[in-house]
Amino acid sequence: MELIRVYKALSNPTRVQILQWLKEPSKYFPEVYPDGVCVSDIQKKVQLSQSTVSQYLSTLQDVGLIESTRKGQWTYYKRNEVQIKEIKRCIMDHI
Repeated sequence: MELIRVYKALSNPTRVQILQWLKEPSKYFPEVYPDGVCVSDIQKKVQLSQSTVSQYLSTLQDVGLIESTRKGQWTYYKRNEVQIKEIKRCIMDHI
């Protein structure tokens, strides 16, 4: 695992905020689906452009912190708890 890439992904406060919201999605989003939170709901909450939000989500997904599911024209995101636990373990082992 490349921890530097994870650290870079977590170096942006908005990306960290998205992860925090996705930890308890029903608390922060109007609708939560079995596959996660719709990207449009995340964009509304973040109040940034669609392209910026997509880039942030892609960065989080590239390092395994979140997972996406595409259904028709909609994409849903949720935390990848298995990978988050592995990242925590790696940090504890390396620092």
